[in-house]
Amino acid sequence: MCGIIGIVGKEAVSDRLVDGLKRMEYRGYDSAGVCTVQDGQLIRRRAEGKLANLVSVLKTDDAAGDIGIAHTRWATHGAPTTSNAHPHATGEVALVHNGIIENFKNLREELSARGRSFESETDTEVVAHLVSEQVEAGKSPQESVKAVLPQLRGAFALAIAFRSQPDLLIGARLGSPLVVGYGEGETFLGSDALALAPLTQKIAYLEEGDWVVITRDGAAIYDENNVPVEREITTSGVSAATIEKGNYRHFMQKEIFEQPTVVAQTLQSYIRPLEQQVALPQMDFDLRDIKRITIVACGTSYYAGMVAKYWFETFARVPVDLDFASEFRYRDPVLEPGGLALFISQSGETADTLAALRHSKLNGQKIAVVVNVPTSSMAREADLLLPTHAGPEIGVASTKAFSCQLAVLAALAAHLAVVKGKMSREEEREVVKHLTEAPAALNAALAHDDDIADMAHHIAPARDVLYLGRGPDYPLALEGALKLKEISYIHAEGYASGEMKHGPIALIDESVPVIVLAPSGPLFEKTVSNMQEVRARGGKVVLISDSEGLAEAGEGCLATIEMPKVHPLIAPLVYAVPVQLLAYHVAVAKGTDVDQPRNLAKSVTVE
Repeated sequence: MCGIIGIVGKEAVSDRLVDGLKRMEYRGYDSAGVCTVQDGQLIRRRAEGKLANLVSVLKTDDAAGDIGIAHTRWATHGAPTTSNAHPHATGEVALVHNGIIENFKNLREELSARGRSFESETDTEVVAHLVSEQVEAGKSPQESVKAVLPQLRGAFALAIAFRSQPDLLIGARLGSPLVVGYGEGETFLGSDALALAPLTQKIAYLEEGDWVVITRDGAAIYDENNVPVEREITTSGVSAATIEKGNYRHFMQKEIFEQPTVVAQTLQSYIRPLEQQVALPQMDFDLRDIKRITIVACGTSYYAGMVAKYWFETFARVPVDLDFASEFRYRDPVLEPGGLALFISQSGETADTLAALRHSKLNGQKIAVVVNVPTSSMAREADLLLPTHAGPEIGVASTKAFSCQLAVLAALAAHLAVVKGKMSREEEREVVKHLTEAPAALNAALAHDDDIADMAHHIAPARDVLYLGRGPDYPLALEGALKLKEISYIHAEGYASGEMKHGPIALIDESVPVIVLAPSGPLFEKTVSNMQEVRARGGKVVLISDSEGLAEAGEGCLATIEMPKVHPLIAPLVYAVPVQLLAYHVAVAKGTDVDQPRNLAKSVTVE
């Protein structure tokens, strides 16, 4: 959500600022802007809508200067208009902001009472005025920011430019990520390492409460108590090439097809092939002592957690509670001492999930985190870090991050079962065998891409679509419905197959396609009976199954999609592929913006 980039450079920065924003388009946004400092002036250019609109503005009205800040905004307070777009500015300062200032209303009233006037509806503009007041009173930029930060409540990452100081920027973070990049005679700020990839590989992650002064010579970092601190400078390893689509039409398509590779990479970290064992990173607690697991996540990560609940309870016989992060704290959950709280997040910065993590830690839970960014806030606060290795995911609708989450969770479930004495050595070897087969099975599933593309036109005209699945395929039905909603804007719902007759069956008619996820196995016959109930009411069924299942129940379907026959353990990874591809091809058929669907953000860093 939103994106920040700042450059203290040795040459004109406006083009590089826009390039940085382009690398963060995946985060989601609805307006954009830049501000540079030149000859004692703040030169600000903004536009609503896509970055192309900002580029058009800059072509006719350039923003000169070798220092500047830029931002892509996802609207929270105020509509996505030019006046609400960042950067916000006064006569003395300009700033960009990710997050929410929760006490902005009181601050705005106080500022208005002191004669300050506002041009936007945003919470961010109050910060610009607060800093400006300090500067106008004769304080230095550093003194001004130090005075203002304690007044702010909420979550923020800030980058601030000063009219009278064309040689420095100040950044600050609390609850939203911000990184410092180190170049040759240049220094940078960014929301993530990907934003800075072509500029530098040397980065430092700011900790909670940190603020930083960057100049051409480097960075001076201060903690929440204004004490100078050192933060480790690391090599990001993120290449600009990782955000190229290559021969693919969309990032989402590329990322779907990367899944065999990234799942293999992920599993390499959790499997010892010679010993045929599952292995986890070092931890300072004993999993044998865990009597209950609480899984907390949002969106697609929540559905990965739902699959994991089946695995943990089936294999390890450990009871699992599952919560949406946005609801978790507010229902005052019962957290028994010695429990394990497991958080799943692609970015590791999702505000709801991070707040839930901290709540759980305060309530005596051991913290495990499945995350794709091992330097994220959640990763740094975990007792057990379980990284996925999906690489940067640019498409807003998660695909490869989801399959890698499932791979990690399957390994964790197996290891927990072993240490709990619920899985024998022979059974563990069998699990390892099936996990190592997952990448090949994903490749086999992707081989049916053309078939899925050919039948997408059956789904594209629909206004409503239902997805059905039993057992671990029920979360996949929910995930399939979410994907279709996210990128094609078709209303879709996922249900446990047996629940259809308890209400959703009222929706069935000849205009409502029903997508059924049903690998052959012990639950197949019951799912087929639910399919017959759909057909009896004129519903059109798309059956996703293996050859055995299609041979038994494929006749009379609107369409069928064949999957390889796999062990139930890895079936959720494999069956994620067709629901992703179906959503993708339907969206392409409808002509929607696949990689940047309306109203959505990649990493939701506000509650």
